[in-house]
Amino acid sequence: MSVPLTFYQKEKKHFEQQRDLLRKKIHISSLLRIGLFLLAFPSAYFTYQNKALFTGIIVFCLVGFVLLVLRHQSLVIKRRLSEQLIEINNVEIEVIKGNFDSLPTGTEFIDTDHFYSNDIDLFGNGSFFQYLNRTATISGKKALAQLLLENNINQIQARQEVIRELSLKVSWRQRFLALANMVRVELDHHTIISWIHSYRSFLPAMMIYLPAVFSFVSLLITLMLVFNLVSFYLLVGWFFIGLFITIPYFQRINHLYTDAGKIKDTFKQYHSLLQEIEDLSIHSSLALEQQLKIRSSKKKASVIFKEFSKILDAFDQRNNMLVGLLGNGFLLRDIRQTSKIDTWVATYQFQVESWFEVIAYFDAQISLSNYAYNHPDHHYPEIIQNETVILAKALGHPLLDRKIRVNNDFSINKKDFHIITGANMAGKSTFLRTVSLSLVMANTGLPVCADKMYYSPIKLITSMRTSDSLANESSYFYAEIMRLRFIVEQMKNEEYFIILDEILKGTNSKDKAMGSRKFVERLVKSGSTGIIATHDLSLCDIEKVYPQIHNQFFDAKIKNEELFFDYTLKEGICTNMNASFLLKKMEII
Repeated sequence: MSVPLTFYQKEKKHFEQQRDLLRKKIHISSLLRIGLFLLAFPSAYFTYQNKALFTGIIVFCLVGFVLLVLRHQSLVIKRRLSEQLIEINNVEIEVIKGNFDSLPTGTEFIDTDHFYSNDIDLFGNGSFFQYLNRTATISGKKALAQLLLENNINQIQARQEVIRELSLKVSWRQRFLALANMVRVELDHHTIISWIHSYRSFLPAMMIYLPAVFSFVSLLITLMLVFNLVSFYLLVGWFFIGLFITIPYFQRINHLYTDAGKIKDTFKQYHSLLQEIEDLSIHSSLALEQQLKIRSSKKKASVIFKEFSKILDAFDQRNNMLVGLLGNGFLLRDIRQTSKIDTWVATYQFQVESWFEVIAYFDAQISLSNYAYNHPDHHYPEIIQNETVILAKALGHPLLDRKIRVNNDFSINKKDFHIITGANMAGKSTFLRTVSLSLVMANTGLPVCADKMYYSPIKLITSMRTSDSLANESSYFYAEIMRLRFIVEQMKNEEYFIILDEILKGTNSKDKAMGSRKFVERLVKSGSTGIIATHDLSLCDIEKVYPQIHNQFFDAKIKNEELFFDYTLKEGICTNMNASFLLKKMEII
């Protein structure tokens, strides 16, 4: 972690220096504009009798002022980019130090009916998603959550290739995020796609050409008026004809303007992101496949998005009273801009969706690659296809402080079940979440928190956090039963790695022991693989009946009237329980 931390600290300092230099340049640019503006008046005053010199000075001042304005705008954009890059590096510094509670939690993605979403701290405060997520777009955030939730065991090595390659492109990743963060949007691409697909033109076909013809006639009348060939009243009459042509469509144009205003920022943001993806040099097959989607058109997707962004920006200027009134009266401006939107949507409405998805894909992959870069001590699981499901050395939970984290070696074969016993707080639940999260990470293509891991891909299903529901009038026990039924139904279709934490907690001890034993026997007979944590030592006797069952435990020891945990996974059955000791220690009994 020291290498990434040092890198981020150096980058932050570099961009702070860059920002400070740009601030000075912006200040000088402002002074030059003011100076040029002030210089223009006395120069014009003293030279107005010399028309050639006067004209030259005026032209020089106007051109100089415009160039300074453009340069000023460019400097401001560069400064904002530097500020975003400073913030990006600062976030990484804080996350490496363990401070990530201010980042988005992803609680909206928690689903109690999902295979594992609700059980393994994948989303929520202090979750893996909060630690991992750096997405800059709404769609990218959803794509990242979907990658963690999809339980997909296909193309894992190809996914690893993408993450490996992008993890080395730190500057590109940070620039992508900085550009995205410079324009904040409120809509995700699904909403925009829905709008584009349902879009219907309301202008007659002739309106595509009428604004150009009408504008030409307006220019012709104006020139004729300058040369006193027509009356001023003709120009006024023509102006009202323009308004008369526009008025029937005014209400629907207003609705279009409202809708266009909502999507304008998205296209402004996305065209620069598409360009970054187009310019990216990448060789990983999955990423290249995505990149080709935006390169297959005759015109670059970034250029197409930029054109639409400019159309929407120009449409936005109708709010200016002068532009709106004169533009519609002489140029049929609203109709012209509406026709441009009609043409763009008709041309690209069936291509845009895939381009949006490409941006979401890369936005999500940046978070995964950023995680890989930040954890050089993690290792990509080596994918195997044999009887071993997991063979891991020094497997640990990535969210635990490495200074106090205890890693464990762990291996399990197909169709085997490990029953884990242990005292309260000895580490059973943490270990279950460690294994669960490692499977999710491995299936996503991420490196896992282990010195080494061999992995035969398998889908995950868990039951660790069942809860009752007053709204659905379901008891805790009923909720447990429904979850176990869900697991049994899923097992009929595919192989799963099943992780259970203290099943049948909602019933009495005798009933629990009997029911748990029968359920475990069913799991074993089905050829399933997994882990069960329990306080019920009688369940461990199944090991004597089924060779697929293996007992392991986490120990607790009392030393000098203090409870001690080593959090180390051991073979066998736990015999030291700590509930009575804690009750006495806290003077409850």
